[in-house]
Amino acid sequence: MQPDLPDIPALQRLRTRSPLVHCMTNDVVQTFTANVLLALGASPAMVIDAGEAPEFAAIADALLINVGTLTETRAQAMRGAIEHAVAANKPWTLDPVAVGALSLRTRFCQQILSLQPAVIRGNASEILALAGVNSGGRGVDATDTADSALPGARTLARQSCAIVVVTGEVDYVTDGERTCSVPGGDPLMTRVVGTGCALSAVVAACTTLPGDRLENVATACGVMKRAGAEAASQSAGPGSFVAAFIDALWREGRA
Repeated sequence: MQPDLPDIPALQRLRTRSPLVHCMTNDVVQTFTANVLLALGASPAMVIDAGEAPEFAAIADALLINVGTLTETRAQAMRGAIEHAVAANKPWTLDPVAVGALSLRTRFCQQILSLQPAVIRGNASEILALAGVNSGGRGVDATDTADSALPGARTLARQSCAIVVVTGEVDYVTDGERTCSVPGGDPLMTRVVGTGCALSAVVAACTTLPGDRLENVATACGVMKRAGAEAASQSAGPGSFVAAFIDALWREGRA
């Protein structure tokens, strides 16, 4: 297992390329997600209409599918966007929020796995559910540990041919054969809405970079962990943490 994070060059490439990331994400986190991407030099767009999303997915550099506030109508728009992204050879990332706990999103995510996601990013319970392993998820909250989900993550990576990221106190990034561990962060990151969802957007941005995709995705995890720890050290609580977190991301890779 590799704890290596050659991330500063990747961050510099991200700022230079400024990839356009099409975020079909949940309603709760859109603004936070956009600000995280902007702080790191990427360009966010939230196009969700069923008529426009497929067209835009072919234009954007990467697509994020986050099922946090999924509806039947939004599922149709997401599927159309995925199909157009795949046809245009653009990478897409899946964030399977609360999969395993609710039937619509579980069924939808199982169906779209056949459409070749570049990355799947979820908590331990979500990854175990997608891998077909009984998990103890409670809605968006994981009740399983990242360590316990690692075998399932490797299985899911091999089955889907995607890089799988299982997040927790330590994040694991695996392609089914190789695995990187990414420690760090701070518990305060779990007391604000959207850090995991925003990580998925940063992962999507990093799928556009040249080089080893597994290392680039591990970079995304490392950046978020490091910024979270720095922000927590300067914050009085969740409110001030958000501003400090965005500022910490802004400083990443600029030295």
